[in-house]
Amino acid sequence: MSKKTLQINLKFNVSKADYEEETSQLAQPIAGVKGLLWKLWLMNEAENEAGGIYLFEDESSMNAYLEGDIVDGLKKHPAISDIKVKIFDVMEKHSKITRGPID
Repeated sequence: MSKKTLQINLKFNVSKADYEEETSQLAQPIAGVKGLLWKLWLMNEAENEAGGIYLFEDESSMNAYLEGDIVDGLKKHPAISDIKVKIFDVMEKHSKITRGPID
């Protein structure tokens, strides 16, 4: 099975502090997602954009996350818009050379 990288970017219409407070409640549930190896949280306050880069063990785990309650909640949240999802395979050989955290 090949590891999958998921990138989710979104716009938010609240202050950075409010966004961080709201999303802090999601950190533990996301940490418990089956098949998730790690997530990097992203923030571009100047553009009111945030997101994450995720590494999943496999495609089925990633798809379960995308179809689950957490992502569904993001889609329905009034402070969040313009959600963009990108899916990538991991180039493991290259990533290991550049010390990518894929093991």
